[in-house]
Amino acid sequence: MTLDDLLNNTGEWIRCTGPACDIVMSSRVRLARNLANYPFSHWASKKEQETVLWTSKESILSLKKLKDSLFVEIGKLDSIDKQFLVERHLMSKEHMIDAENKGLSVGQDEVISIMINEEDHLRMQVMKSGFNLKEAWQIINDIDAELGNSLDFAYSMDFGYLTACPTNTGTGMRASVMLHLPSLVMTKQIGKVLQAITKLSLTARGLYGEGTEASGNFFQISNQVSLGHKEDDIIDNIDRIIKQIVDHEQSARETLLAQNREALEDRIWRAYGTLKSAHIITSTETIDLLSLARLGVDLGVIKQADRTLINELFVITQPAHLQKLEKKKLSPNQRDVKRAEIIREKLGKQ
Repeated sequence: MTLDDLLNNTGEWIRCTGPACDIVMSSRVRLARNLANYPFSHWASKKEQETVLWTSKESILSLKKLKDSLFVEIGKLDSIDKQFLVERHLMSKEHMIDAENKGLSVGQDEVISIMINEEDHLRMQVMKSGFNLKEAWQIINDIDAELGNSLDFAYSMDFGYLTACPTNTGTGMRASVMLHLPSLVMTKQIGKVLQAITKLSLTARGLYGEGTEASGNFFQISNQVSLGHKEDDIIDNIDRIIKQIVDHEQSARETLLAQNREALEDRIWRAYGTLKSAHIITSTETIDLLSLARLGVDLGVIKQADRTLINELFVITQPAHLQKLEKKKLSPNQRDVKRAEIIREKLGKQ
């Protein structure tokens, strides 16, 4: 398996195969782990980082669930390949910076990915399509247990798993759900929803996680603190709250259809028409228009396209994907032209 093979894969987060996938794009569980007797990544020497990299790589590649997986040294990748992996939600933006002695392992179906020497020595991630937090937790719990047999993790009887950031100490868990909430945004209810989840110890981020703003009406909702909480309790709490948000979004969609159908359908068709006819289109505009098109598909307004295609367009129209497809660097204007061309071609086949 090579990096270029991922171009021909349908990433797990856009497969639309899980529960409530009309509103919940994906569910992710991440665990932070550090090796005992080594400084955290940011404090470690180059030699210590290198030892952590190769020690961890050996254990990771022996995992049953990562047989025939992809392993890359981030420092050996060019900027396009690094951004490509971020766009597929397989690694963080932070993992691109000071990339020497950093590694990434990716399973064939892109459900599992493990970063080495990010903020923590190991950042394990399992992502499932749709509303599937509990299944993601079961998978990553098995991986954690198997890795724990060959690696000595830094652990305190008082605090739990030790991490570089205090908010991750304890379970080391960050569970999150990616939601598409256009109707709550349109009905101006999203502010109240985000305020409410903050009071419940959750936080909302954008499409690419920490440090990104919500775009295309996508919100990534996750727990803020893991210390003092059991893993199952964290999952159950997020699960319960997400179900309420999904119900609110569904009600908002029904309200829009009942009270303002003509205006809503007009907005959806204008977005779809622009996507089908534009010859130059930016990444930001694409995400916003695809959000409306996806809502149109979900509501049965647009029958000429399906949700999987719309989701695919969210990914392959991102800057690094466009350049990987073209096999060369493109200027911003060239990307805008190529993006529009791909969208016209894909939607024209429907």
